[in-house]
Amino acid sequence: MKKLLITLLVIVIIVAGGFAFCAHLVQQAGRGRVYDRIDEVPAREVGLVLGTSKHRPDGGPNPFFLNRIDAAVKLYRAGKVRHLLLSGDNHLNGYNEPVDMRDALVAQGVPAGVVTLDYAGLRTLDSIVRADKIFRLKRFTIISQRDHDDRALLIAKYYGLDTIAYAADDVDFHYAPKAHIHEWFAEIKVVLDLYVLHTKPMYLGKPEVIH
Repeated sequence: MKKLLITLLVIVIIVAGGFAFCAHLVQQAGRGRVYDRIDEVPAREVGLVLGTSKHRPDGGPNPFFLNRIDAAVKLYRAGKVRHLLLSGDNHLNGYNEPVDMRDALVAQGVPAGVVTLDYAGLRTLDSIVRADKIFRLKRFTIISQRDHDDRALLIAKYYGLDTIAYAADDVDFHYAPKAHIHEWFAEIKVVLDLYVLHTKPMYLGKPEVIH
């Protein structure tokens, strides 16, 4: 029994250490590169809005989605970005994150002509790498919630991209606990994807240069 307890303790310490190490890497990537005030955000040509579902599992509006749209609108109106690349999931019939984001932005007065859709942003890694490989962007502003921004910036740093991020308003833990817990595990996964598994985007293709 004593040996079993010691083994379990060692496993717990290793797992906790892994969590802490991954969280440190992610947070370091975002240090000094995530902005939460519009007037302090350096102007960039393109803003990359990371996708999420328009609706919660219960069918209600998803506040993460609404807050990202609000952030993108504010950046565009303030002249901090001139074009928006909307990257999200579109692998199921009737589910289309980029189109939902475009419609929400246009409804708030953003011209459809300054919006480009990336339908193959199945994961954050895909969205960042495709911004580089497909849309030929080396320098852009990432738009999402703070923790997600940090994770995206780590990916961009790994691929040698010049990125900053704007933090959309977050959602309280008690309102969306699953989303926040998912983000904790995503920090581990992104480190494994980049430095251990060397994971590549699921889909690439022909370049679509944003002018």
